[in-house]
Amino acid sequence: MFSQSFEGAKATAIILSLLETAKRHGLDSEKYITYLLEHLPNEDSLEKKEVLEAYLPWTERIQNNCK
Repeated sequence: MFSQSFEGAKATAIILSLLETAKRHGLDSEKYITYLLEHLPNEDSLEKKEVLEAYLPWTERIQNNCK
């Protein structure tokens, strides 16, 4: 509805889903998104499933850094 394109709507849905999942796992959503924006660009390959899974809200490292 508020996106200019299908790709924009899809990106927004992914971000909002991640933030809501973070909230349900007891994280501070602002700290979580800040952590993602600071660390994800430094990853060598975001193509690998294991790299991305390490940044999901229920992982121990994220739980320790984003509460």
